[in-house]
Amino acid sequence: MLRTALRNVLANKARLVMTVLAVCLGVAFVCGTLVFAESSAAAYRAAASKDFADIAVSVTPKSAPPGAAEEEAGALDDALVRKLAEVPGVAAARPAADGSATLNGADGRPLRAGKAWSNLAAAYVPGKDGKDGRHPLVEGRAPRSGGELAVDSGTAAAGGFSIGDTVTLATDGPVLKKRLVGIVRTEDSRVTAGGTLAVFDKATAQELFASPGRYTSIDVSAEPGTDEFKLAERITALLPADRAEAVTGTAQATRQATYTDTLTRGHQKMPMIFAGVSLFIGSFLIVNTFTMLVARRTREIALLRAIGSSRRQVVRSILWEAVLLGLVSSAAGFVLGLGIAAVLPDLLSTSQDSLPDGPLVIGPLPVVAALAVGVGVTVLAAWLPSRKAAKVAPIEALRACEQPPTAAASRVRGVVGLVLLAAGAGLLVALTGAKDASEENLRNAMFGCALVVVALIVLAPLLAVPVIRLTGRLTGRFGITGHLARENALRDPRRTAATASALIISTALVAGLAVIGNSTGQALDQQAAAGLGADYVIGSRSTMTAIDPGTEKRVAGVPGVRTAAGIADSTLFTGGGVRKIAGVDPATVNDVMKLDFVSGSLKDLGPGRIALSAAVAREQGVSAGSQVKARVSRNQEFTQYTVVGVYEDNPTAGDVLGSRADVQRDGFLPDSVQRILVRADGAAVSKTTEDRLRAAAGNSPLVQVKDRQALVDEAAGSLADLLTLMYGLLAIGTVISLLGIVNTLAMSVADRTREIGVLRAIGMDRAGIRRMIRLESVTVAAFGTLLGLAGGLLGAWAVGSLTNGALKQYSLALPWGTLLLVCLVSLTIGVLAAAVPARRAASLSPLEAVAER
Repeated sequence: MLRTALRNVLANKARLVMTVLAVCLGVAFVCGTLVFAESSAAAYRAAASKDFADIAVSVTPKSAPPGAAEEEAGALDDALVRKLAEVPGVAAARPAADGSATLNGADGRPLRAGKAWSNLAAAYVPGKDGKDGRHPLVEGRAPRSGGELAVDSGTAAAGGFSIGDTVTLATDGPVLKKRLVGIVRTEDSRVTAGGTLAVFDKATAQELFASPGRYTSIDVSAEPGTDEFKLAERITALLPADRAEAVTGTAQATRQATYTDTLTRGHQKMPMIFAGVSLFIGSFLIVNTFTMLVARRTREIALLRAIGSSRRQVVRSILWEAVLLGLVSSAAGFVLGLGIAAVLPDLLSTSQDSLPDGPLVIGPLPVVAALAVGVGVTVLAAWLPSRKAAKVAPIEALRACEQPPTAAASRVRGVVGLVLLAAGAGLLVALTGAKDASEENLRNAMFGCALVVVALIVLAPLLAVPVIRLTGRLTGRFGITGHLARENALRDPRRTAATASALIISTALVAGLAVIGNSTGQALDQQAAAGLGADYVIGSRSTMTAIDPGTEKRVAGVPGVRTAAGIADSTLFTGGGVRKIAGVDPATVNDVMKLDFVSGSLKDLGPGRIALSAAVAREQGVSAGSQVKARVSRNQEFTQYTVVGVYEDNPTAGDVLGSRADVQRDGFLPDSVQRILVRADGAAVSKTTEDRLRAAAGNSPLVQVKDRQALVDEAAGSLADLLTLMYGLLAIGTVISLLGIVNTLAMSVADRTREIGVLRAIGMDRAGIRRMIRLESVTVAAFGTLLGLAGGLLGAWAVGSLTNGALKQYSLALPWGTLLLVCLVSLTIGVLAAAVPARRAASLSPLEAVAER
């Protein structure tokens, strides 16, 4: 039976190549993602190991104990550096004063803004030779005073800096301007991966990131042959208790590699989704291919049964074909996966997020996954056709080449399909009343969508007849060729449905995502500026960074500005959870926010008084006049707050509005504001006013100025990943559907050789034959597209109803352009897929075709 299986594979290799390609795509995405993940992790580890190659032990301060004097918060000073240098086994002790600094480029735009983990800053601490080995100079000299600065070569290139330029930067406060005096080289993986590095003189760095005379860490290098763990123990014995700790360089490298790997782990999700979808869609192509091959070999299987082969042997023979096919697919997919892994770093890297360079790391997991996925999926997909073939009685099989489904089998299919459809649709309809986008409800909605799609696939053979007869009115306009194309598609509804299954799945996914994405995008556009009466929002790029206190006054003095209202943002802790509180001034808030109060108002807002959003009020079970026990971030005691009003949910106001004085006193950043809402005169809303506002903010790289349109565009930008996923799924579905239709039509042409010969003999020309095959292909593609659109729109409606509970502005908005594109792509698939089979059919000689047995 193994020899029989091998002979059948070789005999049908041209037809099985399409199936190999389908499985190959899924295997390639799986293997490519796994190899990419292992290679990236190895590259991060190698880069981190290089960063800490010369560090045996790193000494860092601990947080000061409660009640400790401020000067006791840091224990790392020059005295400790000298003491560590005298520890046996220590080669050198190098202090560091590191922090974060965001720089403006020469064009005035921030470099890598909002990513403090990669906006590094350090002190130039020269050794006895007058040089700092961690920051070797490439050009110029080291900074010597507070007005000087050095940057790494990558930052200089990205910012367009040259020696002597004035660089604008900010750490955690006002804008700083320093003269660039040097360019250094660094091997820090955070910088080489696209970050920036600013190097200050020692005194300036200590003042900015630690305190005068103190350091943020001390790096200790060991003499040759010294064990770093024992050295760490000796150093720990010298450190002040509870004020500093010693960590080995190996542990530091592991931490940094893990941290940076975690920040980019999301890059691995998208390829895995593509892998799952391609395998799922490809499995239908495998089932369809084996079903048609088994149907064509019915007499052969019957003969094997007649000469003594058992049902189990027939099943094993077909499964051995699947195993051989899976092995070939796994090998091809693994090779293609290596190519995907090689190009993924370039595809996923941007100017803001560069992935580390390194060789491909091929571990055992990708190899095992390739075999398990390729062989496993193929064998599972071939199992049902093999069992069906084995159940056919030898005598019955010898009578006819193809056994039509019995009425009982059709009834069973119809009942099963209707039950699945009722269960899926019922679950989706039940969830539409929930209006709650909780994780459980979303999971149930996805399960309901899956049931609906599976039900459509089960019912597809039964739906094929009415749907294709309806669409056949269009093909009928092409005369006899259109009529024949429709009848050929209806000849075997099971084959037509199986061929269209890939399009049903891919179209449902793409249509559903497109509708949800378009509806959510429009809702976010509306929400971005909802509740905002101001024309501009000035905010910090970092949630833990305050705006310079003088900025508010400068902004208020900009020509054309009517109101400049500073907002102090912080966190409010209540018995019911953690909420965001915005500290506002009642005198100006109504001019910059659109507040719609359900009850109460802001006129009594003051110390000890707050206003709640309607959602928070419902959760807390309170109303205007109620008392709420809560505390603002830094306040250690819970106090009673009086609720003076309840307003409709407002993204600009947030969960809670409080007195600005209260929030500034007890917030994370005392006496500060995190946003400034600016209301301008109508004629003053212009690019000139925006530039003046940026200038009033000191052109700080930590501060951004956005108008209402910028807020809308920023909200729409969050859908970029969804759009990438949608078009990626469309591409995968297109490729696999194309392969499936080509496969089906090729076998169908082979089965209808004599019929095509008769058509040629009675007068149909080659162009007519080609047109008939193309119209048949387009009919199958249109059928799959219609069912897919129906399932996708139903799922989008159900999921969207849940979103409406969390996003009030959400309403179903059909993206007609995208849906039209999906239909055009599907019809194009039909035309392209028919190219080769149609040419083959048209090239048949009438006499030879009629004589075909």
